[in-house]
This record gives sequence, C-alpha cells and structure tokens, in this order.
Amino acid sequence: MAANNHSPRRWNADIAASVDFYNAWFLDAAPAMFRQFRANAAERVRAAIAATNDLRDLGAAALSEEPEIVSTLRMATAPPIAVDRLIGLAQVPGSMVKRMEKDNALPTRQSAEELEANLQAICGVLSRLLDRDLFAWLGRGDAPTEAELDRAASVVADRMTGAVTGPALRGAQERRQLDAIRGWLVAREYRDTVDDDDFRFDAMLPGTFRIRANVPAALPDDRDVNIPVDVAIMPHDAGSRDYPILLEAKSAGDFTNVNKRRKEEAAKVGQLRRAYGRRIRLILFLGGYFDAGYLGYEAAEGIDWVWEHRPNDFEKVGL
Repeated sequence: MAANNHSPRRWNADIAASVDFYNAWFLDAAPAMFRQFRANAAERVRAAIAATNDLRDLGAAALSEEPEIVSTLRMATAPPIAVDRLIGLAQVPGSMVKRMEKDNALPTRQSAEELEANLQAICGVLSRLLDRDLFAWLGRGDAPTEAELDRAASVVADRMTGAVTGPALRGAQERRQLDAIRGWLVAREYRDTVDDDDFRFDAMLPGTFRIRANVPAALPDDRDVNIPVDVAIMPHDAGSRDYPILLEAKSAGDFTNVNKRRKEEAAKVGQLRRAYGRRIRLILFLGGYFDAGYLGYEAAEGIDWVWEHRPNDFEKVGL
C-alpha cells in the first residue's frame, strides 16, 4: 500500500499545503517562545554582570563561583563567540568549557594550579573581547546606570536567544509531530508501550506502538547496530510474520537544508533492508518545507511518506 510516493501530480499542492501548515504553527509558537527565552536570558545577563562586579572583576574567582556564566559572557563579546571558538582562543580543554556551561561545574581531574591557569586563560580572552561600546561604564571607571544595565541586558539577551531559539524550535517541532502521531494512534485504539520495560521490536503485539524504538540491523560490513526510529507500530491486523511499520518524523523550516539530509533516510532504509528484506517499511512523517527534489529522491529509494497536514493518509500505509 502506498500513500504519496506514487502520486507526483499531487506533490506541488501538498508542498504548498505543508509550507502553509508549518508557517501557521511557526507564527503562533515562535514569538511566544522567543519572548520567554529573552526574558530568561535577560535575567541571566543581569546575574552575570552582578557576579563580576559589573564586569570589572572578570577573573578566575568569578568563574569558580558560577561556572555557567561563561555561556553568557561569550555573548557579551564583540563579536559574540561560539563555544569552540572560545576553547581555541583560550587553548583550554574543550570538555572543561562544555562542562562549565552544561553542568555549572568545574573539571575534577585538574590540579588546582592547572584549573587556575585555564580559568585565567578563559577570562583573558573574554576580557579582551568584551563589547566595550555596549558596556560603556567600563571606559568611565564608574558604576553603570540602570538604563545602561537594561540596554546591555537586552542586547546580550537577544544574542543569547538567537543562539538557542533554533534548536528549541526544532525540539518543539519534534514534540508536536510525535504528539500528533500518538494522538492519531490512540484515537484508533492503539496501545502505547511506553511502560513496557521488556519491549522488543521483534515481539510487538498487534495494535501497539512505541515512541523512540531501537531496531537491530546491520552495517554494510555486517556489524550489528541498533537503528533508532521515532515510532514503531504493529498494525491491528498484523500477522505473525509481519514487521512493525516504522515512522521517522521530519520537520523543516526552509528548503535549504532538506536536500542535504535526504540521504539519511535512504541509508537507514538500506541498513534495515539488509537485516529484514524488502518487507520492512520506513514511512516519513513530513511537516514543513520539503520540495519536489527531496520527494523525488525518497520515492526513488522506495520510501513513502505521510504529510502532517493530512495524517489520515496513515490508513493508506496499513495503519
């Protein structure tokens, strides 16, 4: 059974509908998400400025007390610098900076002298690159005014928000799609196996599904590998020799990157077919900007898809 890969005459209309669907969601969700991130980021900027005595005491002691402020201080430089750029300029271990930002913790395997030297190196880079036009009080030698603090917090918060909004939106897209799949299945009396601790891909019962499943497969050199899939579903009318239908949720906010990623699904299907033959099926759940070039490539690989704006097409693939 096929849903959309054999209907190229419909592709252009579906592409337009998918873009409209994504844009409507983005216009509704993105502004609120951005405002919340910016408000939280502004508070973090204020805290970082206070922790460093209005950026005058940007030294190892401040980073020792609050290691995570390094992520805020990176956005307070001119130009703002990425994690890897800071690591390269300071010539410190990459794991150290990433641990500071992610876990608000210092490394435990460095001597006190080594840790002090690395923190000073980080502070030296940050101090040299501080955006002194934005933090004008540093040139005057007096305390910042409230207006200067507000302006600095707002500008740096915007920089921080721009750096995290993209990944956050991608995460929100993914959750939205998985929730849509789960809702569609539950409405048709499929049972979620999320609480089944002994879940196995090759032992799924008819009428069950699993979000985030690992499927044993094989690499070209015959090494075993677990292939992660977004959803595995065993149809209600499945027979004893049937495999679950596998779904991959894909969402894109522009046409630029999708064709760079189109080989990912083909590679995954190849690994699955080497292990299970042609009877294994991977269906894409597409939402957003997927053009005819992408669709044609997937169709040529024998991959079918269901559009997020028309989820009832799942029935056409046997669900």
